[in-house]
Amino acid sequence: MKRFFSDIKKFGNYIMYAARSELKAEVAGSFLSWLWWFLDPLLYMLVYSFIALLVFKTGEPHFSVFVFIGLNVWHFFSKTIKISVRLVALNKNIVTKVYIPKHMFILSKMCVQAFKMFVSFGLTAVFLICDGVFKDSVHISYKILYVIPLFALLFVITFAVSLFIMHFGVFIEDLNNVITVVLQLGFYASGIFYSIENRLKDGAAWVAKILTNVNPVAMIMADMRSVIIGGGNIHLLSFAVWSVIAVVAAYFGIKLIYKFENSYVKII
Repeated sequence: MKRFFSDIKKFGNYIMYAARSELKAEVAGSFLSWLWWFLDPLLYMLVYSFIALLVFKTGEPHFSVFVFIGLNVWHFFSKTIKISVRLVALNKNIVTKVYIPKHMFILSKMCVQAFKMFVSFGLTAVFLICDGVFKDSVHISYKILYVIPLFALLFVITFAVSLFIMHFGVFIEDLNNVITVVLQLGFYASGIFYSIENRLKDGAAWVAKILTNVNPVAMIMADMRSVIIGGGNIHLLSFAVWSVIAVVAAYFGIKLIYKFENSYVKII
Protein backbone atom coordinates (compact mmCIF):
# COMPACT_ATOMS: atom_id res chain seq x y z
CA MET A 1 0.00 0.00 0.00
CA LYS A 2 2.95 2.31 0.62
CA ARG A 3 3.93 1.93 -3.02
CA PHE A 4 0.36 2.64 -4.13
CA PHE A 5 0.10 5.94 -2.23
CA SER A 6 3.57 6.87 -3.41
CA ASP A 7 2.45 6.29 -7.01
CA ILE A 8 -0.65 8.43 -6.49
CA LYS A 9 1.58 11.27 -5.31
CA LYS A 10 3.98 10.73 -8.19
CA PHE A 11 1.36 10.41 -10.93
CA GLY A 12 -1.25 12.74 -9.44
CA ASN A 13 -0.65 15.33 -12.14
CA TYR A 14 -1.26 12.71 -14.81
CA ILE A 15 -4.56 11.68 -13.20
CA MET A 16 -5.85 15.26 -13.16
CA TYR A 17 -4.51 16.06 -16.64
CA ALA A 18 -6.10 12.97 -18.16
CA ALA A 19 -9.42 13.70 -16.42
CA ARG A 20 -9.48 17.34 -17.56
CA SER A 21 -8.55 16.35 -21.11
CA GLU A 22 -11.39 13.83 -21.30
CA LEU A 23 -13.92 16.32 -19.95
CA LYS A 24 -12.79 18.96 -22.44
CA ALA A 25 -12.89 16.44 -25.30
CA GLU A 26 -16.46 15.46 -24.43
CA VAL A 27 -17.80 18.98 -24.83
CA ALA A 28 -15.44 20.18 -27.58
CA GLY A 29 -17.63 19.07 -30.46
CA SER A 30 -20.98 19.48 -28.71
CA PHE A 31 -23.35 22.33 -29.48
CA LEU A 32 -24.59 22.47 -25.88
CA SER A 33 -21.10 21.97 -24.46
CA TRP A 34 -21.01 21.48 -20.66
CA LEU A 35 -24.79 21.83 -20.41
CA TRP A 36 -24.98 18.13 -21.28
CA TRP A 37 -23.59 17.36 -17.83
CA PHE A 38 -26.87 18.76 -16.49
CA LEU A 39 -29.14 17.60 -19.29
CA ASP A 40 -28.00 13.96 -19.34
CA PRO A 41 -29.22 13.04 -15.82
CA LEU A 42 -32.21 15.37 -16.20
CA LEU A 43 -33.42 13.59 -19.33
CA TYR A 44 -32.92 10.19 -17.73
CA MET A 45 -34.91 11.38 -14.73
CA LEU A 46 -37.78 12.47 -17.00
CA VAL A 47 -37.80 9.10 -18.78
CA TYR A 48 -37.97 7.09 -15.56
CA SER A 49 -40.50 9.49 -14.09
CA PHE A 50 -42.69 8.86 -17.14
CA ILE A 51 -42.32 5.10 -16.77
CA ALA A 52 -43.00 5.04 -13.04
CA LEU A 53 -45.71 7.70 -12.74
CA LEU A 54 -47.64 7.36 -15.99
CA VAL A 55 -47.08 3.77 -17.08
CA PHE A 56 -46.96 1.95 -13.73
CA LYS A 57 -48.79 4.70 -11.83
CA THR A 58 -46.52 4.44 -8.84
CA GLY A 59 -43.92 6.67 -7.28
CA GLU A 60 -42.13 7.82 -4.15
CA PRO A 61 -42.36 11.03 -2.11
CA HIS A 62 -40.33 13.81 -3.76
CA PHE A 63 -39.94 11.53 -6.75
CA SER A 64 -37.70 13.78 -8.87
CA VAL A 65 -35.12 14.00 -6.07
CA PHE A 66 -35.55 10.29 -5.36
CA VAL A 67 -34.74 9.31 -8.95
CA PHE A 68 -31.97 11.88 -9.32
CA ILE A 69 -30.06 10.52 -6.33
CA GLY A 70 -30.39 6.97 -7.60
CA LEU A 71 -29.29 7.86 -11.13
CA ASN A 72 -26.28 9.87 -9.98
CA VAL A 73 -25.00 7.09 -7.74
CA TRP A 74 -25.65 4.37 -10.31
CA HIS A 75 -24.11 6.24 -13.26
CA PHE A 76 -20.91 6.88 -11.32
CA PHE A 77 -20.60 3.21 -10.40
CA SER A 78 -21.75 1.61 -13.65
CA LYS A 79 -19.91 3.88 -16.08
CA THR A 80 -16.64 3.45 -14.21
CA ILE A 81 -17.07 -0.34 -14.11
CA LYS A 82 -18.05 -0.48 -17.79
CA ILE A 83 -15.02 1.45 -19.00
CA SER A 84 -12.67 -0.52 -16.74
CA VAL A 85 -13.17 -3.71 -18.76
CA ARG A 86 -11.10 -2.43 -21.68
CA LEU A 87 -9.18 0.29 -19.89
CA VAL A 88 -5.74 -1.22 -20.46
CA ALA A 89 -6.42 -1.82 -24.16
CA LEU A 90 -7.80 1.69 -24.60
CA ASN A 91 -4.52 3.06 -23.22
CA LYS A 92 -2.35 0.76 -25.33
CA ASN A 93 -0.31 3.64 -26.76
CA ILE A 94 0.66 4.71 -23.26
CA VAL A 95 1.09 1.24 -21.75
CA THR A 96 3.46 0.07 -24.48
CA LYS A 97 5.70 3.16 -24.35
CA VAL A 98 6.01 4.38 -20.76
CA TYR A 99 5.39 2.94 -17.33
CA ILE A 100 2.32 4.20 -15.52
CA PRO A 101 0.74 2.15 -12.73
CA LYS A 102 -2.46 0.83 -14.22
CA HIS A 103 -4.45 1.94 -11.16
CA MET A 104 -3.98 5.51 -12.38
CA PHE A 105 -6.19 4.85 -15.40
CA ILE A 106 -9.06 3.88 -13.10
CA LEU A 107 -8.53 6.88 -10.82
CA SER A 108 -8.58 9.18 -13.82
CA LYS A 109 -11.90 7.75 -15.02
CA MET A 110 -13.30 8.01 -11.51
CA CYS A 111 -12.36 11.69 -11.41
CA VAL A 112 -14.28 12.25 -14.65
CA GLN A 113 -17.37 10.44 -13.40
CA ALA A 114 -17.13 12.05 -9.95
CA PHE A 115 -17.08 15.52 -11.52
CA LYS A 116 -20.21 14.73 -13.52
CA MET A 117 -21.89 13.22 -10.48
CA PHE A 118 -21.26 16.26 -8.30
CA VAL A 119 -22.50 18.56 -11.07
CA SER A 120 -25.68 16.49 -11.18
CA PHE A 121 -26.02 16.63 -7.41
CA GLY A 122 -26.07 20.39 -7.79
CA LEU A 123 -29.33 19.89 -9.68
CA THR A 124 -30.53 17.71 -6.82
CA ALA A 125 -30.31 20.73 -4.52
CA VAL A 126 -32.46 22.70 -6.97
CA PHE A 127 -35.05 19.92 -7.02
CA LEU A 128 -35.04 19.81 -3.22
CA ILE A 129 -36.17 23.42 -3.20
CA CYS A 130 -38.61 23.15 -6.11
CA ASP A 131 -40.11 19.95 -4.75
CA GLY A 132 -40.88 21.60 -1.42
CA VAL A 133 -38.66 19.39 0.72
CA PHE A 134 -37.67 22.33 2.91
CA LYS A 135 -41.33 23.10 3.52
CA ASP A 136 -42.21 19.50 4.31
CA SER A 137 -42.70 18.28 7.86
CA VAL A 138 -39.85 15.87 7.12
CA HIS A 139 -36.94 18.18 6.49
CA ILE A 140 -33.22 18.07 5.97
CA SER A 141 -31.26 17.84 9.20
CA TYR A 142 -27.63 17.65 10.26
CA LYS A 143 -27.78 13.98 9.27
CA ILE A 144 -27.21 15.08 5.69
CA LEU A 145 -23.52 15.04 6.64
CA TYR A 146 -23.76 11.25 6.44
CA VAL A 147 -23.46 11.68 2.66
CA ILE A 148 -19.71 12.27 3.13
CA PRO A 149 -18.88 8.76 4.39
CA LEU A 150 -21.45 7.35 1.92
CA PHE A 151 -19.62 9.00 -0.97
CA ALA A 152 -16.33 7.69 0.41
CA LEU A 153 -17.71 4.15 0.52
CA LEU A 154 -19.06 4.49 -3.02
CA PHE A 155 -15.63 5.57 -4.27
CA VAL A 156 -13.77 2.73 -2.53
CA ILE A 157 -16.25 0.07 -3.68
CA THR A 158 -16.15 1.36 -7.26
CA PHE A 159 -12.36 1.44 -7.23
CA ALA A 160 -12.09 -2.07 -5.76
CA VAL A 161 -14.48 -3.62 -8.29
CA SER A 162 -12.85 -1.74 -11.17
CA LEU A 163 -9.43 -3.15 -10.26
CA PHE A 164 -10.59 -6.73 -10.68
CA ILE A 165 -12.66 -5.92 -13.77
CA MET A 166 -9.69 -4.19 -15.41
CA HIS A 167 -7.37 -7.10 -14.64
CA PHE A 168 -9.61 -9.86 -15.93
CA GLY A 169 -10.70 -7.68 -18.87
CA VAL A 170 -7.17 -7.98 -20.25
CA PHE A 171 -7.36 -11.79 -20.36
CA ILE A 172 -11.06 -12.42 -21.08
CA GLU A 173 -12.30 -10.85 -24.31
CA ASP A 174 -15.98 -11.59 -23.68
CA LEU A 175 -15.99 -10.05 -20.21
CA ASN A 176 -17.40 -6.82 -21.63
CA ASN A 177 -20.58 -8.63 -22.71
CA VAL A 178 -20.94 -10.28 -19.31
CA ILE A 179 -20.47 -7.00 -17.45
CA THR A 180 -23.09 -5.32 -19.65
CA VAL A 181 -25.69 -7.93 -18.66
CA VAL A 182 -24.70 -7.87 -14.99
CA LEU A 183 -24.92 -4.06 -14.86
CA GLN A 184 -28.32 -4.17 -16.53
CA LEU A 185 -29.52 -6.58 -13.86
CA GLY A 186 -27.93 -4.42 -11.18
CA PHE A 187 -29.74 -1.37 -12.49
CA TYR A 188 -33.16 -2.89 -11.92
CA ALA A 189 -32.16 -4.63 -8.68
CA SER A 190 -30.78 -1.47 -7.07
CA GLY A 191 -34.03 0.48 -6.93
CA ILE A 192 -33.14 3.41 -9.18
CA PHE A 193 -36.73 4.58 -9.65
CA TYR A 194 -38.47 2.63 -6.90
CA SER A 195 -37.90 1.88 -3.24
CA ILE A 196 -37.06 -1.75 -2.54
CA GLU A 197 -38.21 -1.41 1.08
CA ASN A 198 -41.52 0.23 0.13
CA ARG A 199 -42.29 -2.36 -2.55
CA LEU A 200 -41.60 -5.36 -0.33
CA LYS A 201 -43.46 -4.92 2.93
CA ASP A 202 -45.03 -7.03 5.65
CA GLY A 203 -44.17 -10.68 5.04
CA ALA A 204 -41.64 -9.81 2.35
CA ALA A 205 -39.85 -7.15 4.40
CA TRP A 206 -37.01 -9.56 5.13
CA VAL A 207 -36.45 -9.97 1.39
CA ALA A 208 -36.16 -6.19 1.00
CA LYS A 209 -33.68 -6.07 3.86
CA ILE A 210 -31.53 -8.76 2.26
CA LEU A 211 -31.65 -7.17 -1.20
CA THR A 212 -30.61 -3.82 0.22
CA ASN A 213 -27.87 -5.09 2.50
CA VAL A 214 -26.21 -7.51 0.06
CA ASN A 215 -26.07 -4.86 -2.66
CA PRO A 216 -23.78 -2.03 -1.52
CA VAL A 217 -24.89 0.31 -4.30
CA ALA A 218 -28.55 -0.17 -3.35
CA MET A 219 -27.67 0.41 0.29
CA ILE A 220 -25.80 3.63 -0.53
CA MET A 221 -28.74 4.87 -2.64
CA ALA A 222 -31.24 4.09 0.12
CA ASP A 223 -29.11 5.77 2.78
CA MET A 224 -28.47 8.87 0.69
CA ARG A 225 -32.17 9.24 0.02
CA SER A 226 -32.90 8.73 3.69
CA VAL A 227 -30.52 11.44 4.93
CA ILE A 228 -31.06 13.92 2.09
CA ILE A 229 -34.83 13.75 1.73
CA GLY A 230 -36.02 12.60 5.14
CA GLY A 231 -33.26 13.37 7.61
CA GLY A 232 -33.16 9.68 8.50
CA ASN A 233 -30.38 7.33 9.50
CA ILE A 234 -28.09 5.01 7.57
CA HIS A 235 -27.79 1.24 7.74
CA LEU A 236 -24.90 1.52 10.17
CA LEU A 237 -24.04 -2.18 10.46
CA SER A 238 -24.19 -2.73 6.69
CA PHE A 239 -22.15 0.40 6.15
CA ALA A 240 -19.44 -0.84 8.53
CA VAL A 241 -19.38 -4.32 6.98
CA TRP A 242 -19.19 -3.05 3.41
CA SER A 243 -16.51 -0.53 4.37
CA VAL A 244 -14.30 -3.35 5.62
CA ILE A 245 -15.06 -5.49 2.55
CA ALA A 246 -14.35 -2.59 0.19
CA VAL A 247 -11.00 -1.73 1.80
CA VAL A 248 -9.88 -5.38 1.86
CA ALA A 249 -10.99 -5.90 -1.76
CA ALA A 250 -9.17 -2.73 -2.85
CA TYR A 251 -6.03 -3.91 -1.06
CA PHE A 252 -5.97 -7.26 -2.85
CA GLY A 253 -6.98 -5.62 -6.13
CA ILE A 254 -4.02 -3.26 -5.92
CA LYS A 255 -1.65 -6.15 -5.21
CA LEU A 256 -3.14 -8.09 -8.13
CA ILE A 257 -2.52 -5.23 -10.57
CA TYR A 258 1.05 -4.69 -9.38
CA LYS A 259 1.76 -8.41 -9.73
CA PHE A 260 0.49 -8.81 -13.30
CA GLU A 261 0.70 -5.34 -14.87
CA ASN A 262 3.97 -6.13 -16.68
CA SER A 263 2.28 -9.01 -18.47
CA TYR A 264 -0.53 -6.82 -19.85
CA VAL A 265 1.74 -5.41 -22.55
CA LYS A 266 2.34 -8.89 -23.99
CA ILE A 267 -1.39 -9.55 -24.31
CA ILE A 268 -2.82 -6.29 -25.63
